[in-house]
Amino acid sequence: MHRLSLPLMIGLLSSVGLGAQLQAGQSAAAQTPRQAAPIDITGNWVSVITEEWRWRMVTPPKGDFTSIPLSPAGKEASDRWEPSMDGSCRAYGAGGLMRMPTRLRIAWDGDVALRVDADAGQQTRRLSFDAVPAGTAPSLQGVSIAAWEPLGGQPNMRNGQRAGPAPAGGTLKVVTTNLQEGWMRRNGAAYSASASILEYWDTMRFPNGDVWLVVTQVISDPRYLLNDYTTSMHFKREADGSKWRPSSCRPA
Repeated sequence: MHRLSLPLMIGLLSSVGLGAQLQAGQSAAAQTPRQAAPIDITGNWVSVITEEWRWRMVTPPKGDFTSIPLSPAGKEASDRWEPSMDGSCRAYGAGGLMRMPTRLRIAWDGDVALRVDADAGQQTRRLSFDAVPAGTAPSLQGVSIAAWEPLGGQPNMRNGQRAGPAPAGGTLKVVTTNLQEGWMRRNGAAYSASASILEYWDTMRFPNGDVWLVVTQVISDPRYLLNDYTTSMHFKREADGSKWRPSSCRPA
């Protein structure tokens, strides 16, 4: 029987371990975003409005921009709103749509994008895990680039090594740019075409079986905001789409 030297055995074992790591890495890399999804946000959802009811369920009075850090330029742009403009699609852009009393219908559009339909304003957002071709025209929903992130962000590290197992689950990070000017509220509280939106989409499951979707949104706008405007929206999963009631908005 041929005996291998200890250094050779160590070298072979290291090669096998490295090969297994590479194979696992290649297998993970081969997964589509749909296959790699750590949470399921597809299905039918209804907004649950328990925060800022008076600004979300009804159109606020002209000039009521409470809690929104508008810059002087943002205040000037927002003051152009008149009650006759209520119902404009500008209130249903990516910076305002998720705060509407609405239902969402979320489904995969192929393996590399999620389609989010809202019955309020009959709007559609597309959350793409791939780069969007250059030259795409600005729009109310803009260009949304999505990525799965581990739950809890960076792993807990100690002395350069993982201090514990990676947390289960994950979150969907969405960055939206290439926007047209829109409104954060139906009374014209404006964000400019220079705005960008960062969102984190998370799910929560309760002991009674209810599943909730929580969307945390941060709007950054160097023109119309003095600092970031951060909000969170809550949606409850529905069994089906039987309560879907699309209502259109008026073109901006």
